[in-house]
Amino acid sequence: MKFRKRQIGRLMPKRDQSNPVRGVFSRRALIVLGGQAAVLGVLGRRLYDLQVTNGAHLSQLAERNRTSKRLLAPARGIVVDRFGTQLASNKVSWRALLMPEETTDIVGTIARFSEIVALDDRDHARIERDLKHVHKYVPVTLKDFLSWDDMARIELNAPGLPGVLIDVGSSRQYPSGPLTAHVVGYVAPANEHDVAADPTMALPGMRVGRAGLEQTQDTVLRGTPGSVEMEVNARGRVMGELDRVEGQQGAQVALTLDVGLQQMVRDRIGDQFASAVVMDCRNGEVLAMVSTPSFNPALFDSGVSRGQWAQWASDPETPLIDKTVAGLYPPGSTFKPAVALAALKAGSVSPTERFHCPGYYDMGGVRFHCWSRWGHGNIDMHDAIKLSCDVYFYQLARATGMDPIKAMGNDFGLGSKLGIELPHIRTGVIPTPDWRRAHGFHWNGGDTVNSGIGQGFVQVTPMELATYVSRIASGRMIQPHLVRKTNGQADPLGALDAAAALDIPTGHLDVVRQGMFAVVNASDGTAPKAKLDLPGVQMAGKTGSAQVRRVSRAVREGGHFKSADLPWEDRPHALFICFAPFDAPRYAVAVVIEHGNAGADAAAPLARDIMTDTLMRDPVNHIHPPGERVAENDLGEF
Repeated sequence: MKFRKRQIGRLMPKRDQSNPVRGVFSRRALIVLGGQAAVLGVLGRRLYDLQVTNGAHLSQLAERNRTSKRLLAPARGIVVDRFGTQLASNKVSWRALLMPEETTDIVGTIARFSEIVALDDRDHARIERDLKHVHKYVPVTLKDFLSWDDMARIELNAPGLPGVLIDVGSSRQYPSGPLTAHVVGYVAPANEHDVAADPTMALPGMRVGRAGLEQTQDTVLRGTPGSVEMEVNARGRVMGELDRVEGQQGAQVALTLDVGLQQMVRDRIGDQFASAVVMDCRNGEVLAMVSTPSFNPALFDSGVSRGQWAQWASDPETPLIDKTVAGLYPPGSTFKPAVALAALKAGSVSPTERFHCPGYYDMGGVRFHCWSRWGHGNIDMHDAIKLSCDVYFYQLARATGMDPIKAMGNDFGLGSKLGIELPHIRTGVIPTPDWRRAHGFHWNGGDTVNSGIGQGFVQVTPMELATYVSRIASGRMIQPHLVRKTNGQADPLGALDAAAALDIPTGHLDVVRQGMFAVVNASDGTAPKAKLDLPGVQMAGKTGSAQVRRVSRAVREGGHFKSADLPWEDRPHALFICFAPFDAPRYAVAVVIEHGNAGADAAAPLARDIMTDTLMRDPVNHIHPPGERVAENDLGEF
């Protein structure tokens, strides 16, 4: 053992007792080496975090510094008539946008932009509002509808406009202009409530339907937003486009309207304040609906000024109101067929029962006049409709009562809510004693008498009148509608014979139809001017002259009263309803001429002309626009 220890001792190096510094250096080297290893470990861990743990996230951050992504407003769906003629479409326009997240000085950028392209007070107010209510990643429109000169100046000054870019968009256009303004409606920029309900409405170019079918079909027409990804430099300047996903355009909505027929009706009305509806009385398709005067819907796309809106709102001619669905008028004698049907159903009279008409009807010390001063003598239901005898219907209303009359009127679409796809529809009124008491007034017998001839509190819309005469002609619960197809899907309401039959005996309807036929075609009918000048085609109709002011007994019995001598605003409204061909009803027409005086003289000839144009054009039997008139031999179809 001693030998082995001595051998090992010889092999081990001996400590150099003469150099103590060498030992200290070795310890320091070890400390430095350990520190370097620790630093390298920390760096390695950090690199691992950067490359592996957080690599994807940091890559996205780096990509965001290099790229800018934003949503794109989709193209709004177009609206066409039954033959594909565009009624609402889009056209390319250019606009300047501001990306708030890409500039550190929004106020300064807007100020420099306004020196290049003028911004008015409305623009500044809109921009300020948008900046407050939209997210930073949503661009704000600085100026819409740029000219080429505007775009050139913006591009030239681009380095001083960080976050500003020129974007291609679309604006809404209405090729038929005022002709279909009330039906199609218009769009306008989204407001705060729209954006709160749907944030995508804040996108530049998005529009909201504010009237007509643009409003009721708004969600269908909007479409789905797309997106665009752009490469930007450190100052936010767009260097190029990396990727683009186009949005999905809104659906195409095809209407039942025939814009060619719509133009014909408008031309026939001329400068009168009037409304007219043409309907397929077999399925409720509205082929034309005209309300005059009208307005230019394209003005709303960029936002109507307060001055323009105030002018429209204060205009006594009410151009913004669609009178076909929102105009309320006393129906006058056009209401008489409904009263006759109510009386027949209630059993209060038979078609052959006669009432005496001496030219007036006295009740409770009040005299109610017939339009004929000389009276009609003893008269039955057929002749009472043909001659429009007021006294007959005074007595018929009293014998029947208002509740059955209201129920019948509602069954035929009068005073009842119609399901047509338009906003701001007003519903007519057929009064009853309960209705009158609910308004704080007493009902008396004179109210019933007045209602029997469509006067007093009775009010209807032209669309209700068109529905009413369609149901008389077809015997079915016709529902008026405007939407025919959405993206090629047909509206089931448009199917022939889809409507349920009315709970009215055919014999009762025949009595009324024959009376209306005699109105137009009998030698002593009230509307000989409505007779059609078409071979083999006959029309049935009913006149109406609705008073808008009371005429005293003294004036009437003085022998000098003529409503045509009254001031225009005091003259009666002129009305006419009709359907044709009589033996196979296809089309129904309702016409109201404000203060037109006599339905037989003003409204009947207008309705005749409209019906003639409709029959000659015959839109329901054509796939393509038929032109102004079909061939003469095609009339054999009727």
